Amino acid sequence: MSIDVQDTIKAIRDMIPIIDPEEDYLTIAAAEEQMMLTATRRRKELEEAHARMRSLARVLEAAKASSTRPSTIPSVEAHAATLNDLDATRLSLAKAINDAESALASKEAELARLKEETRTLEATDSAAEHDLDATALRLAMYKGLGFEPITGKDGKLVKMLVRSESGDVHCVTFDGGKSDREYADLLWKLAST
Repeated sequence: MSIDVQDTIKAIRDMIPIIDPEEDYLTIAAAEEQMMLTATRRRKELEEAHARMRSLARVLEAAKASSTRPSTIPSVEAHAATLNDLDATRLSLAKAINDAESALASKEAELARLKEETRTLEATDSAAEHDLDATALRLAMYKGLGFEPITGKDGKLVKMLVRSESGDVHCVTFDGGKSDREYADLLWKLAST
């Protein structure tokens, strides 16, 4: 099938009144202007989108920073370990308090028993229960303090042997040259050396 050139020329001539280059030019110019307006609008929208994206990125970074645990606050594991340690300390302190209260109750019971025993002992006269010689008791006390009296043939006190804290033994003779007060001071002085 071949195309006849004459038919083609005739078809082109028939189309000349339909084709208006000025109208086509105006259509192309309007399309170009519309494309430039669309490109400008898209550029503006793109810049606004970038600005919003930068703003949202800053908000995201701030949110990340505020949601992370600061370095001054211990980690979850360290916090849990601290709580466990504090619980253990609380339990040991509670046990220690319980033990101390038990010991206190025991001591209070012992104190009450001893007070009752003291009242009972004070109410009884132990000297009346036993037939004791007061002179012998006094002599035993004096010996315990380091004083040993020596009496003469007539039963009167003549000398006093004094055992000092250092272990030395001193002899004080009562010849009547000093007052009772001076003898007492001398005896205590010798006993405390």
